[in-house]
Amino acid sequence: MIVANVSVLEELRTLKRELQDSLDLPALRERAKELEAATSAPDFWSREGNQELLKELSGINGRIAEWEGVSSELEDLEVLEEMLREDDDAELQGEFERRAEELRRTLEHHKLLILLDEEYDTSNAILTVHAGSGGLDSQDWAEMLLRMYLRYAEREGLKTTVLEAASDEEAGIKSATVMVEGDHAYGFLKGEKGVHRLVRISPFDSAHRRHTSFASVGVSPEFPDDVDVEVRAEDLRVDTFRASGAGGQYVNRTDSAVRITHIPTGIVVSCQNERSQHMNRQVAMHVLKSKLYELALQERQNELASVVGDKKESTWGSQIRSYVLHPYTLAKDHRTGSEKGNVQAVLDGDLGDFIMGYLRWHARGEREA
Repeated sequence: MIVANVSVLEELRTLKRELQDSLDLPALRERAKELEAATSAPDFWSREGNQELLKELSGINGRIAEWEGVSSELEDLEVLEEMLREDDDAELQGEFERRAEELRRTLEHHKLLILLDEEYDTSNAILTVHAGSGGLDSQDWAEMLLRMYLRYAEREGLKTTVLEAASDEEAGIKSATVMVEGDHAYGFLKGEKGVHRLVRISPFDSAHRRHTSFASVGVSPEFPDDVDVEVRAEDLRVDTFRASGAGGQYVNRTDSAVRITHIPTGIVVSCQNERSQHMNRQVAMHVLKSKLYELALQERQNELASVVGDKKESTWGSQIRSYVLHPYTLAKDHRTGSEKGNVQAVLDGDLGDFIMGYLRWHARGEREA
């Protein structure tokens, strides 16, 4: 047991060193001093941008405090390990293992956050799921993906609101839009955009044959309400409808659902979550403005290509990830090579390895570019 404890501590020290190298603590502390001096100036509250400076200072102080907490916890674990060398107490050993595992998770989480340093990574996310080619199987697959992301968000403490879910009377959903709110929601989910492929024995095939289904996932950052986006009334077609069918489990079944089509771009957004037509229209307009703003940025700034991503047809050969349930079980990301044999765990929201794998792969690509 002593050898195992030493090995655990060495792993934690390695993770801590990697985190320290990534954080650049001297630079953070120096920047904090500069910001504290600025906020102490007599005219600080009359300056423009003071809230941004306060937000930056709060973020830096939070990162420093988290680092100090990590260092303190590692020191406590080193003391526990010394105590266990002298007295092999089962209860103390259990405490050591529990706290070591919690610290490992904390260090891994902080390493993940360091990779989320792009402009919109801290934003909320607007996630869409669309069934691709494959009929009922693909519609069922789209609903499975929706459930997977709702479960993932729940595991990560992110708030989700299903704004619309277009269900089919026979099975599954044709599309769904989810607002995901929380710290770094877009940063966590941005790598999920693309085509997802499912291979399984079809529950809709009486001959029990193997089918391949596709669904596409889109992820956009939510932009602030005050973004400068001109939306002319004559460019909009507004339809109202009733939420119904199996997808109604996600949304309120009322006659107040709203669908807005932006005619010049073909962008369509819907909301059927709120109780009133006015509120649904307000939310739909907010989503539309975010999508239009994103489109404008894409057209004007090549640097935002990674935010928008490439639009791909939801068919064979364009998938970013495959989920195989038959004749073997394997979930594999085709960009990063990340694999997980427990596909059911992935479908239940265990996406952490894939998300970390994507962020590391993306960071390497940015450095090499």
